[in-house]
Amino acid sequence: MVTDKDTKGLLSMRVLFNEEMKQIADDLDTMAAAVKDAIDGAGKALLNNDIDAAQAVIDGDLKIDGLEASIIDQCVQMLAKQSPVATDLRVVVSTLRIASTFERMGDLARHIAETARRAYPDSAVNPAIREAFEKMQDFDSFTANEIIEILKTRDEERAEKLIVNDNKLDDLHTQTFSIINSDDWTGTKQQTIDAVLIARFYERIGDPAVGVARRVVYMISGFDPSRTRPRSSRAASASRPAETAE
Repeated sequence: MVTDKDTKGLLSMRVLFNEEMKQIADDLDTMAAAVKDAIDGAGKALLNNDIDAAQAVIDGDLKIDGLEASIIDQCVQMLAKQSPVATDLRVVVSTLRIASTFERMGDLARHIAETARRAYPDSAVNPAIREAFEKMQDFDSFTANEIIEILKTRDEERAEKLIVNDNKLDDLHTQTFSIINSDDWTGTKQQTIDAVLIARFYERIGDPAVGVARRVVYMISGFDPSRTRPRSSRAASASRPAETAE
């Protein structure tokens, strides 16, 4: 038989859980904003040959690392003290994964900034590939901003749209290699190496961001988009006219 004392104890534990999760969620939002700033700063350093922006991104990576460590510590303590189950467990575990993903994205932005700093006062970007990098930068910046909004609103449909759009960055990544391998490429050996690495860094920033969107969908619904196509993709396929058999 459940007594009033038991009920009050359960309610008290629930209030504590919610308070701790709010603090973790706030830290995750702060981390997402820091990653967005790092991506924007890396693009400014690379495309504008801005040494100050490059150094700011490199120095700022310590903040991102510190936030990841704090979030992981809070989540581990919550798992040990609260023993969450079902939806609560999904939220805690997903938060752990997202924090680690943000840390990797911050590292990749730092790598771009370090490339720009190393080439300074010259540019690490050959003019032939500049437009492709500008598009990759815009995509990653947009994606990072979408992640911030998705975390705030828990908008599952918005997250699924982001997952579907992942192919755009893959296409840009492929385009960079076509430019580098073309007969018109006049970049130096260092510019060629930098171009290959930068393209990879940009592509790897976008992929984890999509992973965060998938994790948010899982956190909300328990549905794993990595195993099945997102609903928006399925709906698009269903809306296409059926192919006529030969």
